[in-house]
Amino acid sequence: MKRTEVTVVRVYVNEGQHQFQHLMELLHDQEKVAGVTAFRGIAGFGQSGRMHSSTLLDISLDLPLILEFFDRPEKVEEVLDQLKTFIPPGHIVSWPATVNGGDTEHA
Repeated sequence: MKRTEVTVVRVYVNEGQHQFQHLMELLHDQEKVAGVTAFRGIAGFGQSGRMHSSTLLDISLDLPLILEFFDRPEKVEEVLDQLKTFIPPGHIVSWPATVNGGDTEHA
């Protein structure tokens, strides 16, 4: 089975920061990375310690969002250079992984 080395990246933002659409346009339209998934958290906190959460009585518009994407390591490095210009330090996590039978050459 073919195995392809990739780098997986998670970018942590809040809905209230309005970065989601910009990130999706960058990753999908401009950089055309191999895969992206967006997750909306139901609760979370970061360095500030301020809790962001949603309850049945209060639908928050400031919930945590995670955008996870992957691609070849050299492609990810190019994308990370761009992300670092508008994502605060400590909000991007990455690690090496493999795709079984995958082909990321289209990106």
